[in-house]
Amino acid sequence: MLLLLVQSTLVTALARQDTILIYIRDDVYEDYLQFIDGRDVLQITNFSGKNIRRDVVDMILAQQALRLGGFEHKFSYASGKVNFRNTKMLQNGRLLISFDSYWLNDALPLADKVFISQAVIRNGEYVAGIYTSPKNTKVLSVKNLQDLKQLSAVSTPLWRTDWQTLQSLPLKELVREDSWLSMARMVNIQWVDFLLMAFNSTPDKSFTMDVVHLVPVKNIAVVLNDSRHFVISKAHPKGAEAIKAMNEGISKLRQKGAIKKAYQQAGFFIDERDITIINR
Repeated sequence: MLLLLVQSTLVTALARQDTILIYIRDDVYEDYLQFIDGRDVLQITNFSGKNIRRDVVDMILAQQALRLGGFEHKFSYASGKVNFRNTKMLQNGRLLISFDSYWLNDALPLADKVFISQAVIRNGEYVAGIYTSPKNTKVLSVKNLQDLKQLSAVSTPLWRTDWQTLQSLPLKELVREDSWLSMARMVNIQWVDFLLMAFNSTPDKSFTMDVVHLVPVKNIAVVLNDSRHFVISKAHPKGAEAIKAMNEGISKLRQKGAIKKAYQQAGFFIDERDITIINR
């Protein structure tokens, strides 16, 4: 009996040792859990439904790519407000991978500390909506670039591509806020006019979280000219194994059209024939 107990304890300890802890922003993790709803994440092929968003698609595709590339380790998750703390943990090896993809412009300055995967979202594919409060009629009437001259937007220079894109627009004001949740709240109460955001999967593309309710300007979008990649820590003991598997897996997913299909079903890749991209 004692021997069985010792063996069981040893197996549990080894299993935990082989489980890799991943930190996830709390709102993303909540949507991820609700979307997968107990399903095997490696078997998901339909990305339509409630609670799906670009961040959740990233998280699922990353796990599928790793497994397709031969990475057999399992993951456990810790959620919280970990937005930019993740970058430090990737650099020092405490975090293996960010399941939220990075802009290439944000990843390249970290290249001495992280591996950068093949693009999961290629340059020119990221088309964002102009999201605002449903009460902000000034923003909802935007039809072209010139209509932005009396409007304010919010973002952070820590997201280089977002910030540079907004700097290139003829805005009245660009406000800095480093917390995404705070950005959404500022727009919701109309302290700031709008933010750029990936199109949501709801029928009207609106986004709701707690008291925050944002809607996109109808048939108008902004292209962000950069690609998005998964970044993997060079300091983590499984980093080299993970980047090899990730690139092999992304190639396999790309070849069978799974990446494009996933983002289309999630409502992130939209039919550009139905919109006007005002900065192209």
